[in-house]
Amino acid sequence: MSRDAIRRAARLSVAPMMDWTDRHCRFFHRLMSRHALLYTEMVTAPAVIHGDRDRLLGFDAAEHPVALQLGGSEPAELAAATRIAAGYGYDEINLNVGCPSDRVQSGCFGAVLMERPALVAGCVSAMIAVAPVEVTVKCRIGVDDQVPEDVLPAFLETVSQAGVTRFAIHARKAWLQGLSPKENREVPPLDYSLVREMKRAFPHLHISVNGGVQTLDQARGFLADELDGAMVGRAAYHEPWDILGRADEVIFDAAPGPDPFEVAERMKPYIADHLSRGGRLHQITRHMLGLFHGRPGARGWRRVLSERGHGAEAGLDILDAALSEVRRLAA
Repeated sequence: MSRDAIRRAARLSVAPMMDWTDRHCRFFHRLMSRHALLYTEMVTAPAVIHGDRDRLLGFDAAEHPVALQLGGSEPAELAAATRIAAGYGYDEINLNVGCPSDRVQSGCFGAVLMERPALVAGCVSAMIAVAPVEVTVKCRIGVDDQVPEDVLPAFLETVSQAGVTRFAIHARKAWLQGLSPKENREVPPLDYSLVREMKRAFPHLHISVNGGVQTLDQARGFLADELDGAMVGRAAYHEPWDILGRADEVIFDAAPGPDPFEVAERMKPYIADHLSRGGRLHQITRHMLGLFHGRPGARGWRRVLSERGHGAEAGLDILDAALSEVRRLAA
C-alpha cells in the first residue's frame, strides 16, 4: 500500500497488545473494518533474528493494512530485524518506545528509551536505511520524574530529525519503578492537551493519540481537534464490533462493516483451516469473546466459548452452540 493509504488507515488503529493482537486476532478484526490499521504484538529484534520467523512474523494477506511493532535498542539488530520483516510484506515498521514492563526495561528498550532520544534516533535511522516502508515510533509523554512539557518536544525533535515523521503518543507518563504494566495503563493521568500541543508545535508530523480512547465518538473528536489519528487499545479488543464494526462508516466515510452474526460466520472457514492444521479452537475464539458485547445472549456466547472451547476435540460445533445462545435471545 502507498504511504498516503497507510496514513489514511492510521486515522483509526488498533494498538499493539502483548498476548492479544496475534494473527488470529488481526484476521478477526479485519473482518469488521476494511480500513483501520492493525498492529502486531511487539516482537523483539533478537527474536526475529534468531527465532522462528514464520511463527513470529507470518500473517494472512487479508490483514492488510498491518504494521509490525519491533522492540530493541541496538541499531544493528533493529536494522537486521527490519530487513527480515520487510520480506513478509508489512505496511509499516514501528519501534516500541512506550512499553513499561520489567522484562522490556531489562533489555533497555520500551519506555525507558524516552530517556535516550539520541539512541532512539540512531535506531530509527538504521531501520529507515533498510526499510522499504515507513518507520514509525510509539512513545509515552515521558517517564518517572521527567517533565513531559520539556521532554516530549525534545524527543520528537531529535527523533524526527533522524527521519521519522509519524508518531503514536500514549498520553500518559510511564513509571518504571513502583507501578505494574497494568497500573501504568491506568494510574498516570492522561494529558491529551499536551499531545494536541505537539501537533501544533510540529505540524509537519503525523501524530496519533493513544491511551484511554474508549469510543468511536472520542476518536472522531480527536480527529476534529486536528490530530491525525486515534489508536484504540483494550476497547477494540473487548468491544470489537462497537469499535471496528462501525469504524468504516464513522471514521472513514465508507460502507459499514458486517453485523456480528456475519462476522462469526465469516470466521468459520478460517477456523476450519486452523483446526485442520492441528490448531486449537480456543486459540482463535479467545479473541472473539467480546463480539456480541452489550447484546442479549452475550453472556451465553462467552460462557460456551470459554467453557467448551479449550478441548483438543473442540470444533465448529462449539461456535455454532455459542451462536445459538445469541440467536435465541435476539429472536
